[in-house]
Amino acid sequence: MSTDKRLPTMGEVLFVLISFVLIMFLFVVQFGIPIQLALLTTWFMIMLVGLKIGYNYAEMQKGILKGITDGLEAVLILICVGALIGTWIAGGIVPTIIYYGLSIINPNIFLLAAFVICAITSIATGTSFGSAGTAGIAMMGIGISFGFPVALVAGAVISGCYVGDKLSPLSDTTVMTASLSKVNLIDHIKSMLYVSTPAFIIAGTLFLITGFFFHDSSGSLTQAEETMTSLSDFFNIGWHMLIPAVVVIVLLALKKPSIPVILFGALLGSIWAFLFQDVALLDAVNSLYSGNSIESGVAFIDNLLNRGGIVFMLDVIVLILFALGVGGLMEKIGILRVICVKMLAWANNAGKTTLTTLLSGFFGNFFGGAAYVSIITASKITEENYDRLNIDRRVLSRNTEAGGTVTTPMVPWSDGGVFMAATLGVSTMAYLPFLWFNFLVVAISILYGFTNTFIWYTKPGGKDEEKAS
Repeated sequence: MSTDKRLPTMGEVLFVLISFVLIMFLFVVQFGIPIQLALLTTWFMIMLVGLKIGYNYAEMQKGILKGITDGLEAVLILICVGALIGTWIAGGIVPTIIYYGLSIINPNIFLLAAFVICAITSIATGTSFGSAGTAGIAMMGIGISFGFPVALVAGAVISGCYVGDKLSPLSDTTVMTASLSKVNLIDHIKSMLYVSTPAFIIAGTLFLITGFFFHDSSGSLTQAEETMTSLSDFFNIGWHMLIPAVVVIVLLALKKPSIPVILFGALLGSIWAFLFQDVALLDAVNSLYSGNSIESGVAFIDNLLNRGGIVFMLDVIVLILFALGVGGLMEKIGILRVICVKMLAWANNAGKTTLTTLLSGFFGNFFGGAAYVSIITASKITEENYDRLNIDRRVLSRNTEAGGTVTTPMVPWSDGGVFMAATLGVSTMAYLPFLWFNFLVVAISILYGFTNTFIWYTKPGGKDEEKAS
């Protein structure tokens, strides 16, 4: 066993970071090799540095396993949501939501409606994945029928989904961030409202304005009518189709555990497929694993509704496991600690401290592949600076969400980025420019930091003091 371990030098850290980016570019962009193999290759590149600085393979394997273990809850949720998507399509729940949405939503306000509906769903359920896999898929169907670019619709959907993932007291990331930052959950949410409220209003306004100019007004209503006809031909549409969705939302709103609730919702979808959609019992049950399969003759409907099931998530799960392993390796051999030390030496005011937290969160997503990793890196790497500068930890928790949770869908190989791309059928780089709420949260957080706006400081007596300069 090695006894002469040392921290990597800054040169070795830069070698790992630059090599990581180059491997991703060459594998994915240049040669079209699956991103899973790119991430697996980075394991060996990081291990070479680990061996050089004194770690043996057994020690580094423990780091890999710890990184994977820390993110396993997200993997379990992905499996459950995959099953839910499959049965809710087969059971007619998602097609019914699309059908009613097409009948009541005006195309001019659709983007705003999609943003708000997904925000409400995610706040009520506390899960961006579950919201995207249900309301999000429905909004994609409606938006495509109205003639909107799929990437723009996906941007509105994902923006809305991350409103709740960031703000809901039911969200695991919200609870985890408050816990790691040692902040009361409600105080944490109140602190985030100072950033999220203006970001929500501005993003909503942008989606509203864009909706008036971006959709194909000449063909939107005709295509919407054709979509409604096709849906009614292949599915029984009715208000009772929405019961499973209502049950799941209510149970999650009552703070019931998300994994069993989502699985129960998936089971209800199978029952609905058997009872109301004339699906054979075994096929209805099998949709939990294999997803839905129809041939409507309408290409985009087939593309949208032939998905779901646990199988649908297998590639995503493999990718996330490899990404979590990368994060665990970097943590084990001290790469994140070296970055932390450099950041702490530079961050000597509220603005720089805010920026280091945001960057630490983004690095957690970029190199760790998961929201859980990003929340840990953002909070733990920079918490010392907040205490040293007497900045209230509510600011730390708020910035951790801005740099960690909100940037997750921006990284193509993170759990959020992979899930959103696979579920909505739009690549991360395509929808990235339209994540307006997410970008606004980051921008407003930086603005507050460098202008000392809504930055609270602690007095020796323990009272809060808000400084405006």
